[in-house]
Amino acid sequence: MDFSDVSLTALRVFREVAERGTFTAAATALGYTQSAVSRQIASLERAAGAELLERRREGVRLTAAGHLVLRRATTVLDQIDATARELAGLPAQAGTVRVGWIPSAGAALLPRAVTALRRSHPAITVTTREGTTPALVRALRAGSVDLALLATAPPFRPPDTESPPLTLQTLTERSLRLAVPAAHPLARGDFVDVADLRGQRWIAGPSTGEDKLMGVWPGLDERPEIAHTARDWLAKLHLVAAGCGLTTVPVSLVPAAPPGVRNLPVRGGPQEQRRLLLAHLPARLTEAASRVADALRTAALDADAPL
Repeated sequence: MDFSDVSLTALRVFREVAERGTFTAAATALGYTQSAVSRQIASLERAAGAELLERRREGVRLTAAGHLVLRRATTVLDQIDATARELAGLPAQAGTVRVGWIPSAGAALLPRAVTALRRSHPAITVTTREGTTPALVRALRAGSVDLALLATAPPFRPPDTESPPLTLQTLTERSLRLAVPAAHPLARGDFVDVADLRGQRWIAGPSTGEDKLMGVWPGLDERPEIAHTARDWLAKLHLVAAGCGLTTVPVSLVPAAPPGVRNLPVRGGPQEQRRLLLAHLPARLTEAASRVADALRTAALDADAPL
């Protein structure tokens, strides 16, 4: 085992692969070819004398040795980046907190928390990035974000099985709602019966890879008719307002719905609960990260107040 010749490029590529989950995604993010990414990983594994990534059809997974190298690589790269900033005369980033968030948390909860922090702790800088729950879990493991807002549905399993387990706190647990055009016959009442969802047209997110078919009411006993696909929640809600179909919506997004949309509970089937989780690595949070976590909890309490 000889790490003396390991390049910083190889460490950065390795961290990107660990975070993105595939060689292809890492290559795209870095602007490299996939073969260049493969060569960097191969050189790192030769230096380590061990396999760092378990190659699977759906992507890669860190081995035990890979987890160890990732922890060390993250420390080294963070130190190098901090040194570069100091040499360039830029301010230290000790007060910067990186937050990852799922789209349904970004429209209401996250802006509320950031606004409160500007008033209470103006020295803290919050940077954010959107992602799916699996992608954000990888980002936490790779050290690319400090905190993450994640979504989970019954049976509410942990977001991954890696060790050590992530520290998780439930911020909200609310029932899923149905977004209906205001002029739609289903919008006439105060709730929708699940039996009336048969034969409806749906607006859903694209179902690719790790993303599920978000937007169709879970458990329908028919193949849904997808009239429109959109990844962005607000785009889906505006399509609903235009009368293009129905979509599901987390309660946290109800205040962000445009005019022309009714958000109704669904009755007659199992309760479709959704939890919003605040996640971070089990290590003690910095003071700045703790302040941001407190602001997110407070914002979630406000959002979880009865509608």
